[in-house]
Amino acid sequence: MSSRQTIHWRNTLTLDASRKVVAGDVQALRRAIARGADLRVYSEFRHNEHIDTSSNNDDLIQETMDMRATYLVDECWCAGATTLRQPVALPSGFGPRPSLSLFLYNEDGSQAIARPFLDGVPAADNLGPSRSSDHSDMPKYHEQNRWDDQTNAPSSNFIYDFDTLRYFVRDDWQLALYHSSSGEVLAGSHDLLAQAFSQGVEWKISVKGLCADLAEPETDALPHEVFIQAGSCYLYTGERLMIAASHPLLRVRPAVPLRYASGNWDYAWLVARSDGRVSRLVYDPYTLQPTESSGKYEVKWFYR
Repeated sequence: MSSRQTIHWRNTLTLDASRKVVAGDVQALRRAIARGADLRVYSEFRHNEHIDTSSNNDDLIQETMDMRATYLVDECWCAGATTLRQPVALPSGFGPRPSLSLFLYNEDGSQAIARPFLDGVPAADNLGPSRSSDHSDMPKYHEQNRWDDQTNAPSSNFIYDFDTLRYFVRDDWQLALYHSSSGEVLAGSHDLLAQAFSQGVEWKISVKGLCADLAEPETDALPHEVFIQAGSCYLYTGERLMIAASHPLLRVRPAVPLRYASGNWDYAWLVARSDGRVSRLVYDPYTLQPTESSGKYEVKWFYR
Protein backbone atom coordinates (compact mmCIF):
# COMPACT_ATOMS: atom_id res chain seq x y z
CA MET A 1 0.00 0.00 0.00
CA SER A 2 1.25 3.48 -0.80
CA SER A 3 1.36 6.04 1.97
CA ARG A 4 -0.89 9.05 1.50
CA GLN A 5 -0.76 12.51 2.98
CA THR A 6 -3.54 13.27 5.44
CA ILE A 7 -6.51 14.80 3.64
CA HIS A 8 -8.47 17.38 5.56
CA TRP A 9 -12.13 18.29 5.27
CA ARG A 10 -12.94 20.02 1.98
CA ASN A 11 -15.95 22.18 1.14
CA THR A 12 -17.43 20.54 -1.94
CA LEU A 13 -20.76 22.35 -2.31
CA THR A 14 -22.22 25.59 -0.91
CA LEU A 15 -25.89 26.64 -1.07
CA ASP A 16 -27.30 30.04 -0.18
CA ALA A 17 -30.51 30.75 1.79
CA SER A 18 -32.61 29.99 -1.30
CA ARG A 19 -30.68 26.69 -1.75
CA LYS A 20 -29.03 27.97 -4.93
CA VAL A 21 -25.53 26.65 -5.64
CA VAL A 22 -23.06 29.50 -5.05
CA ALA A 23 -19.83 27.48 -4.90
CA GLY A 24 -18.67 23.97 -5.64
CA ASP A 25 -20.26 21.29 -7.74
CA VAL A 26 -22.97 18.77 -6.88
CA GLN A 27 -21.39 16.29 -9.28
CA ALA A 28 -18.14 16.47 -7.28
CA LEU A 29 -20.12 15.82 -4.09
CA ARG A 30 -21.75 12.74 -5.62
CA ARG A 31 -18.42 11.42 -6.86
CA ALA A 32 -16.89 11.84 -3.41
CA ILE A 33 -19.80 10.02 -1.74
CA ALA A 34 -19.44 7.21 -4.30
CA ARG A 35 -15.79 6.86 -3.22
CA GLY A 36 -16.89 6.42 0.39
CA ALA A 37 -16.14 9.97 1.54
CA ASP A 38 -17.30 11.07 4.99
CA LEU A 39 -19.82 13.92 5.02
CA ARG A 40 -20.38 16.84 7.37
CA VAL A 41 -23.00 19.54 6.79
CA TYR A 42 -22.27 23.10 7.95
CA SER A 43 -25.02 25.68 8.48
CA GLU A 44 -25.49 29.20 9.87
CA PHE A 45 -28.55 30.66 11.60
CA ARG A 46 -29.61 33.21 14.23
CA HIS A 47 -30.45 32.04 17.76
CA ASN A 48 -33.74 33.97 17.91
CA GLU A 49 -34.79 32.84 14.45
CA HIS A 50 -34.19 29.12 14.88
CA ILE A 51 -33.64 28.17 18.54
CA ASP A 52 -35.81 30.50 20.66
CA THR A 53 -37.96 32.93 18.69
CA SER A 54 -39.00 34.76 21.89
CA SER A 55 -35.38 35.65 22.69
CA ASN A 56 -33.62 38.94 22.02
CA ASN A 57 -30.40 37.03 21.34
CA ASP A 58 -29.61 37.40 17.65
CA ASP A 59 -26.20 35.75 17.87
CA LEU A 60 -25.11 34.01 14.69
CA ILE A 61 -24.68 30.28 15.34
CA GLN A 62 -22.49 28.02 13.21
CA GLU A 63 -23.29 24.29 13.30
CA THR A 64 -21.73 21.19 11.81
CA MET A 65 -23.35 17.75 11.84
CA ASP A 66 -21.74 14.43 11.01
CA MET A 67 -23.70 12.41 8.50
CA ARG A 68 -22.50 8.94 9.51
CA ALA A 69 -24.72 7.20 6.94
CA THR A 70 -24.56 8.40 3.34
CA TYR A 71 -26.70 7.46 0.35
CA LEU A 72 -26.12 7.40 -3.39
CA VAL A 73 -29.46 6.92 -5.16
CA ASP A 74 -29.70 5.87 -8.80
CA GLU A 75 -26.15 7.22 -9.29
CA CYS A 76 -27.66 10.70 -9.60
CA TRP A 77 -28.53 11.84 -6.07
CA CYS A 78 -26.78 11.87 -2.71
CA ALA A 79 -27.85 12.49 0.87
CA GLY A 80 -26.60 12.03 4.40
CA ALA A 81 -28.19 11.10 7.71
CA THR A 82 -27.28 11.57 11.35
CA THR A 83 -27.34 8.28 13.24
CA LEU A 84 -26.20 8.91 16.82
CA ARG A 85 -27.59 12.32 17.75
CA GLN A 86 -29.79 13.04 20.78
CA PRO A 87 -31.98 16.18 20.66
CA VAL A 88 -30.30 19.19 22.26
CA ALA A 89 -31.76 22.36 23.78
CA LEU A 90 -29.28 25.13 23.06
CA PRO A 91 -27.42 26.47 24.90
CA SER A 92 -28.21 24.51 28.05
CA GLY A 93 -28.17 20.77 27.34
CA PHE A 94 -30.46 18.01 26.13
CA GLY A 95 -33.99 18.24 24.76
CA PRO A 96 -37.11 17.34 26.76
CA ARG A 97 -37.43 13.68 25.68
CA PRO A 98 -34.68 11.14 24.99
CA SER A 99 -34.82 10.05 21.38
CA LEU A 100 -32.69 9.67 18.32
CA SER A 101 -32.59 12.78 16.13
CA LEU A 102 -32.37 11.20 12.69
CA PHE A 103 -31.86 14.20 10.42
CA LEU A 104 -31.75 13.76 6.65
CA TYR A 105 -29.99 16.31 4.44
CA ASN A 106 -30.36 16.00 0.67
CA GLU A 107 -27.91 17.44 -1.83
CA ASP A 108 -30.43 20.18 -2.74
CA GLY A 109 -30.72 21.38 0.88
CA SER A 110 -34.10 19.79 1.59
CA GLN A 111 -34.23 18.27 5.06
CA ALA A 112 -36.18 15.85 7.24
CA ILE A 113 -36.25 14.63 10.84
CA ALA A 114 -37.47 11.45 12.54
CA ARG A 115 -37.48 10.95 16.30
CA PRO A 116 -37.88 7.40 17.62
CA PHE A 117 -38.40 7.98 21.36
CA LEU A 118 -36.29 5.94 23.77
CA ASP A 119 -38.01 6.68 27.12
CA GLY A 120 -40.63 3.91 26.98
CA VAL A 121 -43.70 6.18 27.16
CA PRO A 122 -46.69 4.27 25.73
CA ALA A 123 -47.74 5.51 22.30
CA ALA A 124 -50.50 4.85 19.81
CA ASP A 125 -49.97 2.85 16.65
CA ASN A 126 -52.17 4.88 14.29
CA LEU A 127 -49.70 5.62 11.52
CA GLY A 128 -50.46 8.17 8.85
CA PRO A 129 -50.36 11.85 7.89
CA SER A 130 -50.47 14.37 10.73
CA ARG A 131 -51.70 17.94 10.83
CA SER A 132 -49.01 20.49 10.02
CA SER A 133 -47.75 22.48 12.98
CA ASP A 134 -47.96 26.27 13.27
CA HIS A 135 -44.55 27.73 12.54
CA SER A 136 -45.66 31.32 11.97
CA ASP A 137 -43.11 32.49 14.55
CA MET A 138 -40.33 30.90 12.48
CA PRO A 139 -40.72 32.27 8.93
CA LYS A 140 -37.57 30.57 7.67
CA TYR A 141 -38.98 27.11 8.53
CA HIS A 142 -41.16 25.55 5.83
CA GLU A 143 -42.76 22.27 6.86
CA GLN A 144 -43.83 20.18 3.89
CA ASN A 145 -45.61 17.34 5.70
CA ARG A 146 -45.72 15.48 9.01
CA TRP A 147 -46.24 11.82 9.84
CA ASP A 148 -47.17 9.64 12.81
CA ASP A 149 -47.40 12.34 15.50
CA GLN A 150 -49.21 10.09 17.99
CA THR A 151 -46.80 7.18 17.59
CA ASN A 152 -43.39 6.45 19.09
CA ALA A 153 -41.64 7.68 15.93
CA PRO A 154 -42.96 10.96 14.52
CA SER A 155 -41.27 12.43 11.45
CA SER A 156 -41.51 15.42 9.13
CA ASN A 157 -40.05 16.78 5.91
CA PHE A 158 -39.13 20.45 5.73
CA ILE A 159 -36.85 23.17 4.46
CA TYR A 160 -35.13 25.68 6.73
CA ASP A 161 -33.66 28.70 4.99
CA PHE A 162 -30.22 28.56 6.57
CA ASP A 163 -28.03 31.55 5.75
CA THR A 164 -25.65 29.07 4.15
CA LEU A 165 -25.31 25.31 3.78
CA ARG A 166 -21.92 23.79 3.09
CA TYR A 167 -21.25 20.13 2.34
CA PHE A 168 -17.80 19.15 3.61
CA VAL A 169 -16.21 15.81 2.72
CA ARG A 170 -13.20 13.91 3.96
CA ASP A 171 -12.27 11.92 0.89
CA ASP A 172 -9.40 9.68 1.96
CA TRP A 173 -10.92 6.19 1.97
CA GLN A 174 -9.31 3.65 -0.35
CA LEU A 175 -11.08 0.69 -1.94
CA ALA A 176 -9.66 -2.65 -0.84
CA LEU A 177 -12.31 -4.98 -2.24
CA TYR A 178 -15.54 -4.82 -4.21
CA HIS A 179 -17.43 -8.08 -4.69
CA SER A 180 -20.72 -9.29 -6.07
CA SER A 181 -23.53 -10.77 -3.98
CA SER A 182 -21.96 -14.20 -4.53
CA GLY A 183 -18.50 -13.04 -3.43
CA GLU A 184 -16.99 -12.72 -6.92
CA VAL A 185 -14.24 -10.10 -6.92
CA LEU A 186 -15.19 -7.10 -9.09
CA ALA A 187 -12.37 -4.75 -8.03
CA GLY A 188 -9.51 -4.78 -5.56
CA SER A 189 -8.43 -8.08 -4.01
CA HIS A 190 -8.48 -10.22 -0.89
CA ASP A 191 -4.70 -9.75 -0.66
CA LEU A 192 -5.06 -5.98 -0.48
CA LEU A 193 -7.81 -6.34 2.11
CA ALA A 194 -5.63 -8.62 4.27
CA GLN A 195 -2.61 -6.35 3.95
CA ALA A 196 -4.65 -3.34 5.08
CA PHE A 197 -6.24 -5.29 7.93
CA SER A 198 -2.84 -6.20 9.40
CA GLN A 199 -2.03 -2.49 9.73
CA GLY A 200 -4.94 -1.75 12.06
CA VAL A 201 -6.81 0.55 9.67
CA GLU A 202 -10.36 1.87 9.91
CA TRP A 203 -13.04 0.26 7.75
CA LYS A 204 -16.13 1.45 5.95
CA ILE A 205 -18.54 -0.61 3.88
CA SER A 206 -21.13 0.17 1.25
CA VAL A 207 -24.04 -2.16 0.55
CA LYS A 208 -26.00 -1.96 -2.69
CA GLY A 209 -29.77 -2.45 -2.48
CA LEU A 210 -29.81 -2.52 1.31
CA CYS A 211 -33.21 -0.78 1.57
CA ALA A 212 -34.99 -2.49 -1.33
CA ASP A 213 -37.48 -4.12 1.06
CA LEU A 214 -38.72 -0.64 2.05
CA ALA A 215 -39.98 0.10 -1.47
CA GLU A 216 -43.68 0.65 -2.13
CA PRO A 217 -45.62 -2.63 -2.55
CA GLU A 218 -45.48 -3.99 -6.10
CA THR A 219 -42.79 -1.43 -6.93
CA ASP A 220 -39.10 -1.98 -7.63
CA ALA A 221 -36.79 0.05 -5.42
CA LEU A 222 -34.57 2.65 -7.02
CA PRO A 223 -30.95 1.47 -7.30
CA HIS A 224 -29.07 2.72 -4.28
CA GLU A 225 -25.93 2.29 -2.21
CA VAL A 226 -25.64 2.90 1.55
CA PHE A 227 -22.28 3.73 3.18
CA ILE A 228 -21.50 3.23 6.88
CA GLN A 229 -18.36 2.79 8.97
CA ALA A 230 -17.59 -0.50 10.68
CA GLY A 231 -16.69 -1.04 14.32
CA SER A 232 -15.48 -4.52 15.26
CA CYS A 233 -13.88 -6.32 12.31
CA TYR A 234 -12.61 -9.89 11.93
CA LEU A 235 -10.40 -11.58 9.36
CA TYR A 236 -10.41 -15.37 9.06
CA THR A 237 -6.93 -15.72 7.59
CA GLY A 238 -7.25 -19.31 6.40
CA GLU A 239 -10.66 -18.85 4.79
CA ARG A 240 -9.78 -15.35 3.51
CA LEU A 241 -13.10 -14.18 4.94
CA MET A 242 -13.59 -10.63 6.18
CA ILE A 243 -16.43 -9.88 8.61
CA ALA A 244 -17.41 -6.39 9.78
CA ALA A 245 -19.98 -5.25 12.33
CA SER A 246 -21.28 -1.86 11.28
CA HIS A 247 -22.10 1.25 13.24
CA PRO A 248 -25.88 1.82 13.51
CA LEU A 249 -27.53 3.35 10.48
CA LEU A 250 -30.78 4.75 9.22
CA ARG A 251 -32.52 2.76 6.50
CA VAL A 252 -35.01 4.75 4.44
CA ARG A 253 -36.93 4.05 1.24
CA PRO A 254 -34.67 5.07 -1.68
CA ALA A 255 -36.09 8.12 -3.44
CA VAL A 256 -35.11 11.43 -4.99
CA PRO A 257 -35.07 13.27 -2.67
CA LEU A 258 -34.94 11.06 0.43
CA ARG A 259 -38.00 11.74 2.57
CA TYR A 260 -39.76 10.27 5.58
CA ALA A 261 -43.27 8.79 5.48
CA SER A 262 -45.19 6.26 7.54
CA GLY A 263 -43.40 2.92 7.61
CA ASN A 264 -40.73 3.80 5.03
CA TRP A 265 -37.76 3.81 7.43
CA ASP A 266 -36.14 1.96 10.32
CA TYR A 267 -32.88 1.72 12.31
CA ALA A 268 -30.40 -1.10 11.90
CA TRP A 269 -27.03 -2.71 12.50
CA LEU A 270 -25.26 -4.90 9.93
CA VAL A 271 -22.78 -7.77 9.98
CA ALA A 272 -21.24 -7.96 6.51
CA ARG A 273 -19.06 -10.74 5.10
CA SER A 274 -16.75 -10.72 2.10
CA ASP A 275 -18.63 -13.67 0.57
CA GLY A 276 -21.67 -11.40 0.02
CA ARG A 277 -23.76 -12.34 3.02
CA VAL A 278 -25.07 -9.45 5.12
CA SER A 279 -27.00 -10.01 8.35
CA ARG A 280 -29.35 -7.25 9.46
CA LEU A 281 -30.65 -6.48 12.94
CA VAL A 282 -33.50 -4.06 12.23
CA TYR A 283 -35.43 -2.15 14.90
CA ASP A 284 -39.00 -1.10 14.17
CA PRO A 285 -38.97 2.56 15.31
CA TYR A 286 -42.64 2.44 16.35
CA THR A 287 -42.28 -0.56 18.68
CA LEU A 288 -38.49 -0.73 19.21
CA GLN A 289 -38.76 -4.46 18.54
CA PRO A 290 -35.86 -6.05 16.62
CA THR A 291 -36.00 -8.44 13.68
CA GLU A 292 -33.00 -10.34 12.37
CA SER A 293 -32.61 -11.36 8.73
CA SER A 294 -29.89 -11.93 6.14
CA GLY A 295 -29.38 -11.67 2.41
CA LYS A 296 -26.77 -11.54 -0.33
CA TYR A 297 -25.50 -8.14 -1.44
CA GLU A 298 -22.80 -6.40 -3.44
CA VAL A 299 -20.40 -4.88 -0.91
CA LYS A 300 -17.46 -2.49 -1.16
CA TRP A 301 -14.78 -2.48 1.55
CA PHE A 302 -12.92 0.79 2.14
CA TYR A 303 -9.99 1.43 4.49
CA ARG A 304 -7.89 4.33 5.77
